[in-house]
Amino acid sequence: MSTATLTLKDEFPGLAGGWHYLDTAATAQKPRAVIDATVNAMGRDYATVHRGVYTRSATMTLAFEAARRRTAAFLGAREDEVVFTRGATEAINLVANTWGAENLEAGDRILLSTLEHHSNIVPWQLLRERTGVAIDVCPLTADGRIDLDAAKAMLTPAHKLVAFAHVSNVLGSVLDVRRAADLAHAVGAKLLVDGCQAAPRIALDMAALDCDFYVFSAHKLYGPTGIGVLWAREEILDGMPPWHGGGAMIERVTFERTTFAPPPQRFEAGTPMIVEAIGMAAAMDWLGAIGLDRAEKHERDLATRLREELRKRNDVTLFGPEDSAGIVSFALDGVHPHDLGTILDEEAPDGTRVAIRAGHHCAQPLMDHLGVPATARASFGLYNDESDIDALLKGIERTRRIFG
Repeated sequence: MSTATLTLKDEFPGLAGGWHYLDTAATAQKPRAVIDATVNAMGRDYATVHRGVYTRSATMTLAFEAARRRTAAFLGAREDEVVFTRGATEAINLVANTWGAENLEAGDRILLSTLEHHSNIVPWQLLRERTGVAIDVCPLTADGRIDLDAAKAMLTPAHKLVAFAHVSNVLGSVLDVRRAADLAHAVGAKLLVDGCQAAPRIALDMAALDCDFYVFSAHKLYGPTGIGVLWAREEILDGMPPWHGGGAMIERVTFERTTFAPPPQRFEAGTPMIVEAIGMAAAMDWLGAIGLDRAEKHERDLATRLREELRKRNDVTLFGPEDSAGIVSFALDGVHPHDLGTILDEEAPDGTRVAIRAGHHCAQPLMDHLGVPATARASFGLYNDESDIDALLKGIERTRRIFG
């Protein structure tokens, strides 16, 4: 088969063998372009960066910093505002342990929302234990969006930080980031946005969004695991102290005193994620060639069709808004999501297998709000098509027959 006739699914070795993968919200499969870039960086081209005077090290340093520039372009930002982390979780912890520890104290307040991932809850709770800062929780609208009208009513000058998800990893609901930024800034608070589910499908522009911190992970963006991004405004990064100490983040070290490098190097202690950064840049190139507008429409259309099909059943409860961004969470009456996920993974008579997520999706407070211990979640990527939905629907019907 020629390259010209390849479908997107054909570009993903992990999807071979009739496997219907509907767990992209957890982690995306990797296209061949990303795999090749990662393999070459780890093998043929590999060397350390920033320290070597030999040619290959200099070449790898150029590739590594080119990955930072690519990431900045992906965000509509400057490269000196891009910090490489091990993932979005570490990025949020970095903010909590540097900016938060430096700027928040007892009497200050943080506003989160009911739908946040644990990674955007627990770091702030740990900070609360250290500083005495208070945490408030913004409710959701009836269809599962962060209620910005309620946020407006809740925010006071005591609030120093608002931390919201751009797209819910359970409900697929999309935040109006610009309005959230305006509300936060009106009381003097900063806005941190968890962009893990938004980055693979929504074109980003930090100036237009006007947030203060933005985080995401590469592995949900068709890139490798082990690397993520913290973006923050230059003046904020400049005022943040280092978190991890070691090599690369320093200017001069003596036993009496150490001076630190400017951002972003100040926050990147030790040998960096060289291979991972190059793989992430390759993923951004691949996704950029397809187009984020296409990605968003494609995944919304699939989610809409799945919701329409599930709504025809009288034994399914759907969660989240009608226009969810590529994520559909649901419950099948009388069947625990784990049982549904297990049966779907068993080979059907026609040889197909379906992978969905089942559980609390690292959003236990949201499960409490929904009144369920867990949900089944189908989440789409650019490689999914109608056949994946058909396989899921057949698997649900087979599960229903098994359970009666």
